Amino acid sequence: MAGTIGSFAGDIMFLKISIRWLLTLSLCMAATHSARAFSEADVIDGFRKTVFGSEFGQSIFYPNYVRKFSRQVRFHVVSSAGADARSKVEKFVLSLERLIAGLDVKLVNSRKQASFVVHVVKRRDYESTVQKQINGGRSNPPARGRCMVRAIFSRSGISRADAVIVADEGPRLLSRCMTEEILQGLGPLNDDATLQYSMFNDTSPYRSFQRFDRLILNMLYDSRVKAGMRESDVAPLLPALYKRAAARMGH
Repeated sequence: MAGTIGSFAGDIMFLKISIRWLLTLSLCMAATHSARAFSEADVIDGFRKTVFGSEFGQSIFYPNYVRKFSRQVRFHVVSSAGADARSKVEKFVLSLERLIAGLDVKLVNSRKQASFVVHVVKRRDYESTVQKQINGGRSNPPARGRCMVRAIFSRSGISRADAVIVADEGPRLLSRCMTEEILQGLGPLNDDATLQYSMFNDTSPYRSFQRFDRLILNMLYDSRVKAGMRESDVAPLLPALYKRAAARMGH
């Protein structure tokens, strides 16, 4: 995992770059077997680590408060990798309202209207897209990995997110990148290698929106959780948040 953190215009910028992972048959079999083996405590721990954790350490550039969209998330998908890839990403985006209670999603026709832009590219265009669309023409930080997301946020919420996804290296990678980067751009920005049931762990075998991560996102977008809340404010709510999310999703 490599990343860069910076600040501008009074907001905070988080840049998260996913590293390459290896998927093996044994991992996939283990994931299937243990898909529901986690507990309430595991999910609450996952919420704390992904929503409040920082792989770079807490600092003024990565503050310990809730980061989420406080308003409708207006998605715009740009694809230089073909209409099929764009259609798959748009279909996933439109499914999020059904999967995450409290999230308001809309597809828009232009970048100017958007608060979340997803760039779907071919591998050869990945680095140049990151440099142009994310780094403002700068080559630093380098465009590593095969997918990434950046979120700009303040205490009032996430104001902008951008994801870059490689679409021409097989359906497994496209599905993994699309799901992980879009979900992380909604707020649970941290990866943690201890989260064995989560996609927010670059060594996990998952490539679709699993129950564990659905619980985290449903807890995050519960109306009781406000952008800018400190961990100490959210902690007493976590058991109730979990129970409400689990009830909505069905036990």
